[in-house]
Amino acid sequence: MNAAEAALDRVTRVPGVRGALLASSADGLVIAEQLMNGVDGRAAAALTGSLVARLARTTAGAGLGAPVFLHLRGEEGSILAVPGGDGLVLVAVAGPEANVGLARLEMLDAAGRLG
Repeated sequence: MNAAEAALDRVTRVPGVRGALLASSADGLVIAEQLMNGVDGRAAAALTGSLVARLARTTAGAGLGAPVFLHLRGEEGSILAVPGGDGLVLVAVAGPEANVGLARLEMLDAAGRLG
């Protein structure tokens, strides 16, 4: 199992997480994924890649440094993201019942092992 697969495996083991993927923050292309049926990884990757890039410019302009964790909450769940090294972003799609705190810890640790 390579580092990307190991990272995705850790994140998808969190209760309530419906899938995880590794994407390029520059163009939002999916590099690796582990998703349940019905989860559109390409859409999540494109949205998250764009948001991470824009948020990085915004926080840098405000003197806040790089973003560490993003949590986008919707009516039916959340998209979680951790920017990593080499222009990658680790993304999780979580249901409303997901343990977001545990997902955050696993994602931060997994992203740190990638870069």
